[in-house]
Amino acid sequence: MEQRTQSQGKSGQGKPGADARRPEQSVQHVRLKLFILLGLCALPGFGALSMAIRGVSAIPASAYAVMSLLAFFLYWHDKNRARNDGWRTPEKVLHGVELLGGWPGALLAQQRFRHKTRKLSYQTVFWLIVLLHQVFWIDLLFLQGNVLARHFS
Repeated sequence: MEQRTQSQGKSGQGKPGADARRPEQSVQHVRLKLFILLGLCALPGFGALSMAIRGVSAIPASAYAVMSLLAFFLYWHDKNRARNDGWRTPEKVLHGVELLGGWPGALLAQQRFRHKTRKLSYQTVFWLIVLLHQVFWIDLLFLQGNVLARHFS
């Protein structure tokens, strides 16, 4: 039997080499991941939509929509650049868009493109951003904004 070498896309141990390309795989556990996404979006979505409906401000709802679309595009672009050894989107830009409300789109893009899902330092900051959004909306919706206002004013 012929053994593949690293130049043929496999290492000596049968693992993909650096030059091997993996075919695009579908997202696993789609129902569970959609359930988690909907759960995470429940508070911010309810809060932002209720502010828009009551006429307080449409900015939060608009920000979540626009920033999520932007985050999804940036992840797609960064993944393509990573495959083609091109200029990459800086992580601070991705995190900035997530912080401004794009974390739902970023979470979808991470799963769809399998991008930035294994880097622990990146995921730590990402989930802290998601947590920050959850805490903000819990405070605003259930505690009338008293807790964060008291600690940050």
